[in-house]
Amino acid sequence: MARYVFITGGVVSSLGKGLASAALGALLQARGFSVRLRKLDPYLNVDPGTMSPFEHGEVFVTDDGAETDLDLGHYERFTGVSARKTDSVSSGRIYSNVLEKERRGAYLGKTIQVIPHVTNEIKDWISIGDEEVDFMLCEIGGTVGDIEGLPFFEAIRQFAQERPRGQCIFMHLTLLPYLAASGELKTKPTQHSVKELRSIGLQPDVLVCRSEQPIPDKERAKIALFCNVRPDSVIPAYDLKSIYEAPLAYHRAGLDQAVLDAFGISPAPKPDMSRWEDVMDRLTNTDGEVRVAIVGKYVQLEDAYKSIAEALTHGGMANRVKVKAEWIDAEIFEHEDPGPHLENFHAILVPGGFGERGTEGKISAARYAREKGIPYLGICLGMQMAVIEAARDLAGINDAGSEEFDHEAGRKRFTPVVYHLKEWVQGNHRVERKLDDDKGGTMRLGAYTAVLKEGSKVAEVYGETTIEERHRHRYEVDIRYRDQLEACGLVFSGMSPDGRLPEIVEHKNHPWFIGVQFHPELKSKPFAPHPLFAGFVKAAKDQSRLV
Repeated sequence: MARYVFITGGVVSSLGKGLASAALGALLQARGFSVRLRKLDPYLNVDPGTMSPFEHGEVFVTDDGAETDLDLGHYERFTGVSARKTDSVSSGRIYSNVLEKERRGAYLGKTIQVIPHVTNEIKDWISIGDEEVDFMLCEIGGTVGDIEGLPFFEAIRQFAQERPRGQCIFMHLTLLPYLAASGELKTKPTQHSVKELRSIGLQPDVLVCRSEQPIPDKERAKIALFCNVRPDSVIPAYDLKSIYEAPLAYHRAGLDQAVLDAFGISPAPKPDMSRWEDVMDRLTNTDGEVRVAIVGKYVQLEDAYKSIAEALTHGGMANRVKVKAEWIDAEIFEHEDPGPHLENFHAILVPGGFGERGTEGKISAARYAREKGIPYLGICLGMQMAVIEAARDLAGINDAGSEEFDHEAGRKRFTPVVYHLKEWVQGNHRVERKLDDDKGGTMRLGAYTAVLKEGSKVAEVYGETTIEERHRHRYEVDIRYRDQLEACGLVFSGMSPDGRLPEIVEHKNHPWFIGVQFHPELKSKPFAPHPLFAGFVKAAKDQSRLV
């Protein structure tokens, strides 16, 4: 049965609970333990699938088709453990489950209340799969004291009481602000945060204190005294040059040892930090720099493309180069020549997105990359825009477009080279969708197999001809235009096993031009860069030597 670490936060949001949780998971793995990480979010959306990227950042998709919080991306990148649907739950999902049970009569006519029915549902969710791992790390979203988070805090309080003594501990992340006027770190916000936590029945065993300044021993002793924790369980967390330094930094600060001490695990297995030492060596000891333009529509918030940014970093590690990614609003190219904006870049990446806004700019970026021989990677919508560009400029389908844009406008304007996918095979059953279905959870989601064309560029990149990648989309390139497009040099180099759905396209007379319908960035890790990003950055590196 797993031991549980519940990670909470206080004082302010965005302190890095997800990163601390992921780093702790990596440290426990380095000591030989198996881990799984789980995120409990207090918002009332059933999942983040229908949230705007400006509201929530990217949606991370799991192999089994869940749309989840972006923190699950951190969990996977640091531990290599593939997340599942059961690793992300919101208040909306919990309440939805409870109400569905009530409608079915599962509660036998009882009055449904937050305690015990909602808290019991949360506890049931927390315990899923706990026999599979040594440690289950559960991060509670938001900050202590938030009204919407109270059912989760009460649930983990009950959960810890019901488990055998010593099976659950609490780790609390707080802020130590520095007042420049007085030249002091202030511990009072942390004291008040812990006081708030204790008022709802939770006593932290480990305190992680974010600070921009070194924390003197005197202040650590003060925090330990007033917050009722051991001095060696007050862990400093300083700003880092890279998030991938976190496992090494937290290890030096004693986080993993403090957690194992709280569980009474002694003697603790010695850690093997070689994986993270190698990651930092590849990140810091580089040979040159490449510039990559990311032409997207949500560029005002980098978290909207979090996994892409990290996957590019991983690609840089694979090639020992620094990747300097710059974000460019695709709408600019709807009114201006892309040349002056893109001529100094070594590669161009067009990511996914929804809706028509900015798509003509993405098409212009794809055209520029094709004509100038610049390495191009199109992801999801980025692949579709590359296909539309080829249809218009090479195959003579002047009005080529997407059914998505016609549906959005309410009238037919394009020849639908990209169409709404109404049915597909998932596992051993057929899935059907309609344009007017609910938006949430109705896309082609999760891992699907693709078969690669032998001798293609993408088969060379992967080093195999059968792959499995994660999808999140409603629209597909229409196979009916394949012959027409291939006659112009756009090769359909990856297909679904039944041959109906195009998964990958590439221009055969181009140094490196690949578009993929899936999201390869979701499976990339610092210690295992995704082949497409490693190959893309290598192509950018080769391009930089030609300029």
